[in-house]
Amino acid sequence: MGAEDELVTIVDERNRVVGAVPRREMRAGNLPHRATYILVFNSRGELYVQKRTERKDVFPGYYDVAAGGVILAGESYEEGAVRELEEELGIRDVPLTRLFDFSYKDESVKIWGAAFSCLYDGEVVLQQEEVESGAFLVVDEVFRLAETELFTPDGLYVLHRYGEMVGLG
Repeated sequence: MGAEDELVTIVDERNRVVGAVPRREMRAGNLPHRATYILVFNSRGELYVQKRTERKDVFPGYYDVAAGGVILAGESYEEGAVRELEEELGIRDVPLTRLFDFSYKDESVKIWGAAFSCLYDGEVVLQQEEVESGAFLVVDEVFRLAETELFTPDGLYVLHRYGEMVGLG
């Protein structure tokens, strides 16, 4: 089963589960769904920024400030965050801090999200199908880079909200 066949949790305008459909149907219909966002920091306070592959079904080739992804049918936000962090970056067995929940929508996505953070100084192992490259960067540098490069808008939204929480910028 490919990623496009994974069953994704579909929600209503109040984030109540109303069903599950294959990812390709969710994308084709721009259906509201749940997703996780994990800001990965190292002990120097730098944020891991990844470049998405051109094969991604939404925002291909964009930079992303968060690991994460859609919540699968029957999965909690926490379970999805743990799964996505391991799949995308090879990071496991690290404590996650839940930062905030939010709603985000634009012409490409309608999301009910949960943002998390973690501290990690180990080796990052990229998921070849989804992540082209990545590096730890100072958060101010990330904001400067976002002025000239394409970043996932929902990821930037999460980073800005996080920045407001901790007094960045």
